[in-house]
Amino acid sequence: MLSNTGNILLLTNIFLGIFIIYFSFQNLKDNKAFISKKIYQLCLLQSTIIIISFLTLIIAFVISDFSIVTVYQNSHSLKPFFYKVSGSWGNHEGSLLLWIIILTIFSFFFLLYNKDHPKNYRIYTLIIQNILILGFLSFLFFNSNPFSLILPIPKEGLGLNPILQDPALAIHPPLLYIGFVGASIYFSAAMASLLVDYSGKRFAQSIKNWVLFSWSFQTLGILAGSIWAYYELGWGGFWFWDPVENASLLPWFAMTALLHSLIVLEKRNLLYFWVIILCLLTFILSVTGTFLVRSGILNSVHTFASDPTRGVYILMFLSLMIFFSVMLLFNKFKSRNYVLNSNSKETFILINNWFMIFYLITVLLGTIYPIFTEVLTNHKVSVGPPFYNAVIIPIVGLFLFFMSTGPRVKWIKNNFYNLNLLLKILLGSILINFFITYVFDSYSLISNFIIISALFLIISSSIDLYQLFTIRKLNLSRVVSHLAFGFLILFIGLNYNFSLEKDFNLKLGEQRIFKDYSLEFKDLQLQDFKNYKAVIGEFKIKNKTNNLEDTLYPEIRIYMKPSTITYEASIKTSLLKDYYITMSNIDRSDYYNIKFQKKPFMIWIWISVIFISIGGFLSLFKNEKKNY
Repeated sequence: MLSNTGNILLLTNIFLGIFIIYFSFQNLKDNKAFISKKIYQLCLLQSTIIIISFLTLIIAFVISDFSIVTVYQNSHSLKPFFYKVSGSWGNHEGSLLLWIIILTIFSFFFLLYNKDHPKNYRIYTLIIQNILILGFLSFLFFNSNPFSLILPIPKEGLGLNPILQDPALAIHPPLLYIGFVGASIYFSAAMASLLVDYSGKRFAQSIKNWVLFSWSFQTLGILAGSIWAYYELGWGGFWFWDPVENASLLPWFAMTALLHSLIVLEKRNLLYFWVIILCLLTFILSVTGTFLVRSGILNSVHTFASDPTRGVYILMFLSLMIFFSVMLLFNKFKSRNYVLNSNSKETFILINNWFMIFYLITVLLGTIYPIFTEVLTNHKVSVGPPFYNAVIIPIVGLFLFFMSTGPRVKWIKNNFYNLNLLLKILLGSILINFFITYVFDSYSLISNFIIISALFLIISSSIDLYQLFTIRKLNLSRVVSHLAFGFLILFIGLNYNFSLEKDFNLKLGEQRIFKDYSLEFKDLQLQDFKNYKAVIGEFKIKNKTNNLEDTLYPEIRIYMKPSTITYEASIKTSLLKDYYITMSNIDRSDYYNIKFQKKPFMIWIWISVIFISIGGFLSLFKNEKKNY
């Protein structure tokens, strides 16, 4: 049976983790400069077996083996093949197994690709990583086993939550977990660094690629989740500060700060202990996000589990991890008097870190504050977009100006030779902003400040891009990421300020006129699909300004396995704007509630994030090329 096979593989992996730790300690005692082949073989076997165990779970989903509880609860025989496969990680147990796979693979590859670094440093990294693997593997095997049996065996499964049956959400967890769990390897490396006193440039080089790799995938994972929420949940926006969205964003802030701090450690041998703290913070936030999502504490449409015992285990594991890592940090901490010139690249990078930590603390407080107030007062408090917009938006503009000027500043001590250029860039940004304000016929002090600062970064980075092809001394990956980030903030600002939203009730045949648009409810049809029925509306949108027409088809879907109703948005995307419509039925009435939105430049928000991630991959490939 697949259940027995899966359990044997998991148990074997537990013993392999113990053997790796044991032989690693034995290898530390000998005086040889290299790591024993036995450890390499055990790590390879460990990675192979955990991958086979996951393939076993996928096979169970594909063949609809309902004797396994996880398959019974998250699949059914009529589900399309693609969602049978993705359903294997679209649940608590399967996603946790995916966690452990990434932990294990990163452990093996770190051992394999860091041969230029001291043996003891690599061995301690391996030991700490395997302690993490054993912790999560024990939790999986004894508390959240994906191969648990159910008797009597049901003839049909309950089915996967319909809103999870989506291509973007199918790839979202693997991408996000590479970022989340990838942080474990530089957490382990940071602990090993403290244990063996391995610091400075060499330590920075040993983890830089791993940080870049996880940061790039984390960025893509956040993007996939955001796109899914945009068209699947009917929110109609790029970000809604949902608690689970925040849980993925928190470690991203820490990773971004860490990436920039590593540059200082590598170039100037400064900020070593700050880098260690960021390594710890990144993975701790990743595990914290896992705790919040799986404990049932957060109320969100895509939390995985609500079993308090699971939350307690993860909380205990998280607490022990924080305690021992902080104790080790304080034990090894040495006060160092860094002399930083206020006008130097390292100072600007440190300022970048302060901004990231500010954003991190703001989002963390907004996420966990409702939890504490509910526990203390038994009243639910909602912290939503108004709080984040009021606190974060004014600071973003200032951050963008520092982000623009920082790369132009020299190491150690900078002069102000580039001040004249920056003033010209600022003037150009203000003039372009006046043009945007004139075209969109709207004015807001904060929004104009954000747009000017975004344009400042775009123009500054564009000049760098031009110089890159003439001087060839600049960092292409940095220029691409910064330029894309400038465009991201610009398009977000335009989208946020110049969107059009209307909410009204219509019945078949009626028309609604508003601003420069007319919306007509043309038709309504009922159609049968493989695993759901759909009520499909036909709406004709006419823009009176240019006399152009578009037709959209929002749906109300009725799923049988499980019995669920979902409201599917219809989106018409163009380079300049999205038309977005959702409809929902009003009980005992011929009327339907219609939500219409015009969202400018939505596609460019997604494209900007893709290019931010591409910047990370470019840096990764550049580093790999140097190593060969």
